[in-house]
Amino acid sequence: MNRRHSAAAAITLVCALAVLAAPVQAFAAPTPPAPEQPPRSGDAEDSGASGTSGKKSLEEVRAKIDALYRKAGAATDAYNLAEERSKKQSSEIVKLAQAIVEGQAKIADLRSRAGAQAREQYRNAGLPPGAQLMLSGDPQLFLDGISRAHQGQQAAKGVLGELNRTQQDLETYTQDASTNWTKLEASRVKQAKAKKKINEQIAAAKKLESQLEKKERARLLQLEQQAEYKSQTAWLSSGALKEINRGASASGKKAVAFATSQIGKPYKWGAVGPASFDCSGLTSQAWAAAGHPIPRTSQEQWRQLPHIAVKDMRPGDLVIYFNDATHVGMYIGDGAIVHAPRPGRNVTITGAGSMEILGVVRPDK
Repeated sequence: MNRRHSAAAAITLVCALAVLAAPVQAFAAPTPPAPEQPPRSGDAEDSGASGTSGKKSLEEVRAKIDALYRKAGAATDAYNLAEERSKKQSSEIVKLAQAIVEGQAKIADLRSRAGAQAREQYRNAGLPPGAQLMLSGDPQLFLDGISRAHQGQQAAKGVLGELNRTQQDLETYTQDASTNWTKLEASRVKQAKAKKKINEQIAAAKKLESQLEKKERARLLQLEQQAEYKSQTAWLSSGALKEINRGASASGKKAVAFATSQIGKPYKWGAVGPASFDCSGLTSQAWAAAGHPIPRTSQEQWRQLPHIAVKDMRPGDLVIYFNDATHVGMYIGDGAIVHAPRPGRNVTITGAGSMEILGVVRPDK
């Protein structure tokens, strides 16, 4: 009864689950953005950005907004990883449910066969087949039937043995289904927490931006571009680009073509296209389109894919950014990447050295 109850419980879990459940731009010599105009008397930088607390300069506001979006990016990676695990666990539960249903049907058949054998023995007054033959008084019948009796005994043992093995398998499937259901619920909790954190960080960043006047928002974008230009120039000045002259692989060309064809589409956390992308959604879909599926998140891309020296990278390789591997872009040649930057921005091309590089990975090595 316990086994039957466990199997039924697993099926119930599964039923519940069913209800729930392109041209390349060169960046070798970047054109510097227009210099920021000095603030006039009464500008936000003299007295702090309009509506912001304290006396923060526009540069401090930019740094704060950037930090908030970085935290949102880290939470997005956590959300995406939890979502991938949920999908995998859901799939496992469905497979186990199918195995449980098949096992129950097999047990029903084996029990029917065992019951038929028991009824046959009862009709023969409970005597073993060998005894029945001996009592018949016919030596020839005894000799002819002894082989069949032996086969019948082996068949009965086989049915009981198979029934026992199937019951054990069913018990294992039930336990595995319960374990996967527990993991699924844990992943859902992680997803919910990450989603809440993402929304909080993005809301805080948008609130800061909304408190700026139109002129200040324009200067904010200019400050972002200047920061990227400064970082890219320093990277190029280090001589990083001198040895980077390798051509893309056939698959790499396809991945680059897909990624660059998405330019202009908006960033949206958790999105994998076709209308919008987050950073790892863009790179994972680009390589899927090239026939090489890769991990969904930038952290898993960094953890699982082969690492390549920066000097050896070629178009199609993925550049991973920041110490926590929370951003990724695709190298497209000439010192540039295509990437989905952050909420409020579109898929675009920028310098590969415009952010802090953690390392490079190659999906098709």
